[in-house]
Formats: sequence, C-alpha cells, structure tokens
Amino acid sequence: MSFSRKLALRNYIVEIVLLIACLGIIIPLLLMIFGSFMTSAEVSKFQIRFPDKWMFSNYVTVFKEGGLARAFLNGMVITGVSAILNIFTSSAAAFILARRESKFSSFLYLFFFMGLIAPMSTITTIRVVQWLGFYGSVTSVILIYASLNTAFSIFLYSGFIKSVPKALDEVAFLEGASLLGVFFRIITPLIVPVNATVAIMVFMSVWNDITIPLYFLTDSKTWTMPLSIYNFYGKYSRDWNLIFADLVMTSIPVLILYLLGQKYIVSGLTAGAVKG
Repeated sequence: MSFSRKLALRNYIVEIVLLIACLGIIIPLLLMIFGSFMTSAEVSKFQIRFPDKWMFSNYVTVFKEGGLARAFLNGMVITGVSAILNIFTSSAAAFILARRESKFSSFLYLFFFMGLIAPMSTITTIRVVQWLGFYGSVTSVILIYASLNTAFSIFLYSGFIKSVPKALDEVAFLEGASLLGVFFRIITPLIVPVNATVAIMVFMSVWNDITIPLYFLTDSKTWTMPLSIYNFYGKYSRDWNLIFADLVMTSIPVLILYLLGQKYIVSGLTAGAVKG
C-alpha cells in the first residue's frame, strides 16, 4: 500500500471516530431540547422526535418555580467578577514573570504551572475560607474561582508577553513611565485578544460549575443556575420535561457567549501559546 493510500485510510478512520464522538454529543442534546417541549408522559419514553404539542409553558413553569431570575443574576455577578479579577491579577503576574529573567521568577512560573495539574483540595480550602471568615459568602466563591483559573491564564499571558519586544518597555522607562505605567499603557492594549480568551474561558468554567457553589454557598438565595437545577431536580425528579427545560435555559447564556466569542478563543490561544 502506497503512502498516499495509508494517509487517506488514516484520515477516513479519524473522520469516522470524530463522527461517532459528535453523535455522542448531539444525541443527548437533541433529546434534551425536544424533551423540554414535551409533556411528562411523552418525555418519559426518551425518544428523539418532535413533540405532539409544543409545550412552551414548561419554560414558564421552570422560570417561576426554579427561581431562575435570581440564580441568573447570582451567576452573572460571580462569573463576571471572577473573570475581571482573574484577568487583572493574572496579566499583572505574567508581566512580571515574563520580564524578570531570574531563577526565582522561573520557579514561580513553574509553581503557577503546577496549578494546571494539581487538583483542588476541598476540605483544606473550606478550612482556609472559614479561617478567613468568608465561608458561605459570594466573596469566597469568587476568590476561589479566580484562583483556580490563574494557572491557565498566566500560561497564556506570559506566552504572549514574551513575544512583545522589551524595547517598548525601555522606551517607556526613558520617557519617565513607571512599572505600572508600562503595564497599563504598553502591555494592556496589546493583550486584548488574550483578555477576551481568558474572559470567555473563565466564564464557561465558572458558569457550568456546581461543586464549589454546593460546598461554599450556604444560603439558597445566592445559588447559581447550575445549582438551581440540582435543587429543582429534587422537587420535580419525575418531570423530565421540566428538568430538560431548566437545563436548556441554563445552557443558553454560555452557548451564546461561546458562539459570539469563539473567534477570540482561537486567536487568543494562538497568541498565548504559539507566539510564546
């Protein structure tokens, strides 16, 4: 068999595997979307088909009974503040690590990089948050989310900042700019693509998470939308049509954000990884 035929055969195998993987994602998604418009009796069959009657009232019921308005606002506050805090701290830390070539900065970079591998210890984190006096508050969740995404953000920022010529910094210093001035006037305008990527990635990871709010938010009034699904399922465990409607409404914000910002994700990852 020639090399070209082997390559073509390999491509066909890869395409088949990817097609099967896509079906593994599309089938549950269609089941959820169609099921959200069915009656409780129809959805119990778990079949991918159009409903006999489109029950848009399912979404009204979920919105009222699930308390999604408050959960949506809670999620937007937590994800928004977490993303902003992560962008500011990670970009500033990456700027220092990328510009100061020393053994200590290299050690710190590897220390942050370990955050991509090392898992979070929930019990230890709870004890630390209790000691700080933040346990049960939205502040504790925001700080945890901002910290958990720091390793990935610094990895992207440092890779891009290293590609920025140091001559720009030197010219700014000669004109009397401070270290903060160089960061905000020179570096910040250049890292806008990476900022967009980090913001979207942090938003998606924070919005979809249920573990941290479950452990660290003790008041149901501060729960996010994914956690409201957990509570809603306890009340309507037999009504899968309502549960599916709740899942669809929770997925819409992050789906819209991803569709609008997918080009920024690609450009930011390329800028932060390939250039570095």
